[in-house]
Amino acid sequence: MDIAALSIGLAQSNLKQAVGISVLKMSKDQASGESQALVKMLEQSVQPNLGGNIDIKA
Repeated sequence: MDIAALSIGLAQSNLKQAVGISVLKMSKDQASGESQALVKMLEQSVQPNLGGNIDIKA
């Protein structure tokens, strides 16, 4: 078994793992930001008096 080839293979494997983790972190951060924006939008759209009164005319 060639030590140099094994070393290169291990380094490439480590690089692939590091890139995968970095991409997952970026997508997690983006999803977190989007969910916070959605929560903020929903909080602003809440109208507590909406639906509390019914006007009926016969």
